[in-house]
Amino acid sequence: MKQIRQMNVFLVILVISFFMPLLPAQAAKKNQMIPASFSILAQQARPGVVNIQTVKTVQGGGRVFEHFFGQPFGNREGLEEFFAPFFNQQPQSRKEQSLGSGFIISRDGYIVTNNHVIKDADQIKVILHDKQEYDARIVGTDPMTDLALIKVDAKNLQPLKFGKSGEADIGSWVVAIGSPFGLEQTVTAGIISAKGRILGSGPYDDFIQTDASINPGNSGGPLLNMDGEVIGINTAIVRSGQGIGFAIPSDLATGIIDQLIETQQVSRGWMGVAIQNITPELAEYYGIKDTGGVYVAKVYEGNPAHEAGIEPGDVIISVNGEKIETSRDLTITIANLKVDETVDVKIIRDGSEKTVKVKLGKRPDQDPEVLASTDEFDSFGFKFKALDAAMARHLGYPAGIKGLVVTEIKQDSPAQKSGVRPGDLLMELNRQHITSLEEYHTLLDRIEKGKTAQLLFRRGNSHVYVVRFEK
Repeated sequence: MKQIRQMNVFLVILVISFFMPLLPAQAAKKNQMIPASFSILAQQARPGVVNIQTVKTVQGGGRVFEHFFGQPFGNREGLEEFFAPFFNQQPQSRKEQSLGSGFIISRDGYIVTNNHVIKDADQIKVILHDKQEYDARIVGTDPMTDLALIKVDAKNLQPLKFGKSGEADIGSWVVAIGSPFGLEQTVTAGIISAKGRILGSGPYDDFIQTDASINPGNSGGPLLNMDGEVIGINTAIVRSGQGIGFAIPSDLATGIIDQLIETQQVSRGWMGVAIQNITPELAEYYGIKDTGGVYVAKVYEGNPAHEAGIEPGDVIISVNGEKIETSRDLTITIANLKVDETVDVKIIRDGSEKTVKVKLGKRPDQDPEVLASTDEFDSFGFKFKALDAAMARHLGYPAGIKGLVVTEIKQDSPAQKSGVRPGDLLMELNRQHITSLEEYHTLLDRIEKGKTAQLLFRRGNSHVYVVRFEK
C-alpha cells in the first residue's frame, strides 16, 4: 500500500512538472500588453498606402497679403494710397501645393482619401510605395463626412481590406500609416482611446479617437487593426493637444464609398424635420417614461415628414424598431437609409404612441429654410439671399449685420474658383455697402465691362476677405 501511495505521488509530480512550463506562457499570452512587433503588419499594409500630392490655384496674394490688404480695419484710404504701387504688383492668383495620404481599395486603382486633401485641386498625383507615380482623377466626394474617392489608371495594385469598426474595442491596438509632414510611409501605433466622438464638424460626426500619432499629411491614410484591416480613415487632429487624433469609422465610410463607385455621388435619406433632444421637462410634459427620443420642433412643408402627417410637437422614439435616444441617432439612422425607402416611424402625440409610415426623400446639401435662394446666378456664378435675423443666428453672424448670404455657387464659374463658400456674407461691392439684392444688381450694372469688381465677404465672426473679378 505504501508503495502504491508513493507511486501516485510520483505521477502527480510528473504531471505538474510537465504542464507547469505551459501555464506561465499561456498566462503571459493572455495578459500581453504590447505586441511583440508591428513589422509584419506594416510590411503587408504598406503596398496599399499611397502618398497624394496636389496642386491648386489660390486667388489673391496669400495670407500675408490678405492680412494687410484684404481686411477693412478702420479707414483704409490712406493705407491704400500709400501702398498703391504695390497693389497692382500683387498676384491675382498663385499655385499652392499640399500633401496627404490615401489607400488603395481595388486592384484597378480606386483610392480612398479625405475630401479636404483633394478639394479644389487642379492636379492630383499619387505615389505608390515603390515610387511609381500616377495622375489621378476625382470620382466623387462627400464633404459632409470628409471622404473622397479618386482613381488612377493602373492594374494589379495591392488593395487593403475594410474591417468592422463597430467590432473594435476601446483599448485595442491600432496602426496608422501615412505621410506626416511629407515623410512617406510612416508607421505609428497606439490604441483606440474612444469611439463616437463628436467634433462639431458636421451632422455625421462619429469619430474614432486614437493616440496613434496622426499629423499633417496623415489625412486620408488608413487606421488598421491588428489583422491589417482598415477600421478608420485618419482625418483630424487636435493641434492644442498631443496624442489626440480622429478617424472616420469604416462602418460609416464603406456605404458612402460604395455609392461613390456606383453613382459618383452620395444620396442620403431625408425626412424634413427640425429636431432637438428631449429634456426631462419635455419628457414629463409629453408623458414620456424616459428622456429618450427627439422633439420635432418644425416640419418643412412639402417634405416627406409633412406628407406623412408628422406634426410639430411630435416626439420620435424609434425608426423601423430601432430606438432613437438623441437627435444625432435620428440624423445618422435616416441618413444611412435609402432614398425612396419607406420606414416605420413611431411617435408620441398627445401622450399616445402612433406609428407613421414615411417615404424618405433625398437630403438637400443645405438646410432648406436657411439657404433657400430667391435669385438667379449672377455674372460671376453666385446666388444670394438677403440676410435676416434667423439666418444670422443660424450662420453665426452678429445681430444687426447686413448683407447677402451666398446660397449657391455655379460649377466651373469664376465664383467657384474664388474660394467663396455657401454661407459666406457679401457686405460691400467696390466699397459700397450691400443690404439687398436690388442694391447689389444696381451697383453691378454700373461697373463697365473690363473693369474690376471688388467684393468684400465675411465668414463667421471674424474672417473678412476680398475677392476680385473682371466684369
